[in-house]
Amino acid sequence: MNIRPRCTRFSFRNSHALMVAGICVGVSGCGQSLESLLPTLSTAPNVDIQRYMGTWYEIAKYPVTFENGCFGVTADYTLQSDGNVKVVNICRNEDGTVGRTIEGFATVADSTTNSKLTVYFFYPFGAPYWIIELDEADYEWAVVGDPTRTFLWILSRTPTLAPEIYDGILQRLPDRGYDPVRLELMPQFPEETP
Repeated sequence: MNIRPRCTRFSFRNSHALMVAGICVGVSGCGQSLESLLPTLSTAPNVDIQRYMGTWYEIAKYPVTFENGCFGVTADYTLQSDGNVKVVNICRNEDGTVGRTIEGFATVADSTTNSKLTVYFFYPFGAPYWIIELDEADYEWAVVGDPTRTFLWILSRTPTLAPEIYDGILQRLPDRGYDPVRLELMPQFPEETP
């Protein structure tokens, strides 16, 4: 994979853009000392990047200020010819209309498993995107975090996740060093039927 600067198109308000940049710097810089104090975070044993592409709905997350006021957050991933992944995150308004979008790219940081990526919204500042759990059979849900346990997202291919799957994820989080009490649900909109 090639890592090279790319211009990102975004319509976040400037304060949000600066906040995301600050978080990226913090996670990639001073977060290293925090990471060394925590047990190693295991990741999914093998991720088929092509199967991982597409739209993911955010079901729950650790609170992040750059998603304040967001509803129906989705992430769209597209594999590019250079091996990088195009990333488009969409934050919707309460009425379902698109509120803010931000575009960046991701690179695979560990080609042995493909479960550790680095996401860039403001190159050269990248943030770890580690797939710590994945529905390996159908790629219908995923849990994404980082080695400092600062960020956590539960994602699904649909706007809802079966309660037994969600509850199972919550039960396993403490063993990974995450506090499930910190999770906030993301209000999603029902899928439109054709």
